[in-house]
Amino acid sequence: MTRETVTVESFYTQNATQLHLKLIAGAGGLKRIIRESTVNRPGLALTGFTKYFAMKRVQVFGNAEFYYCRSLEKDERAKRYETFFNYAVPCVVFSRELVPDKQFIQAAERADVPVFQTSLITMKFINTATIALDAMFAPKGTEMGSMVDILGVGVIIKGESGIGKSESVLALVERGYSLVSDDITLVTLVDGRKIIGTSKELTRNLMEVRGIGIVDVASMFGVKSIRKEKRVDLVVSLVAWDPSMNIDRLGMEQEFTKILGIEIPHMKIPVRPGRDLGRLIEVAAFHTKLRMSGLNPAKDLNDRLVSRMRLSQGL
Repeated sequence: MTRETVTVESFYTQNATQLHLKLIAGAGGLKRIIRESTVNRPGLALTGFTKYFAMKRVQVFGNAEFYYCRSLEKDERAKRYETFFNYAVPCVVFSRELVPDKQFIQAAERADVPVFQTSLITMKFINTATIALDAMFAPKGTEMGSMVDILGVGVIIKGESGIGKSESVLALVERGYSLVSDDITLVTLVDGRKIIGTSKELTRNLMEVRGIGIVDVASMFGVKSIRKEKRVDLVVSLVAWDPSMNIDRLGMEQEFTKILGIEIPHMKIPVRPGRDLGRLIEVAAFHTKLRMSGLNPAKDLNDRLVSRMRLSQGL
């Protein structure tokens, strides 16, 4: 599990379009690090109360901050700006296309603090930027396996090289399901509770099939056969058939595996000549979907057997 170091530059380049950001000063400070995944309005800090100043966050100037600074005398305003930029703030964003005064720009340039302008209203910018920062700060990792969306159930298919992962994925895509990633799945922990899987940008929509080569899934099977990302709901491990293997035949106990610290339902499917792996993975996904809705066939069968035994014993 890794956590990305978020710089002002990466925040800007990845979100400039959706946040309508325009760099207007302080380009020399783009390597500054944003250390907290939220934003701050520095109104109190500008008045001189800096005890609880959240200086590690992106600083947002809305109408309140902008017109408060304009109400100050020139000398007093310069002192407030100097105090503000004495703190290691990562960057400043002016919402509503507000234009900072010359003193502010000069102070920002001296401190090497990037200053941006956005056309978004203040609260719209804060909401959108917070979501973007949450995604950038989210723990990330990789899982060795392909991922398919089966009727809303995100399934990562794992197994040793050559065991039949690609053939299984192709069979599922042919049945109308969607490929998320091939061979390597990038995973991200979102909101501290769900795992989102996706693929590398370079290999998105492509599959490697032994004996055939690289297959463009979108071109071959249509746009419905691909999906950019999906929540991980199930991990299926394809394992070589072994008669001595201890496999739960009833499924009474749900197995789990951890991805980025989150427990994900896990099933092992023995691989043997003649078994339709695509169909078995499909049924495993349907079974998981039923369990997610509160249905457990194995438990229902066990309850029936216990009830029948009690009746036969006159209990």
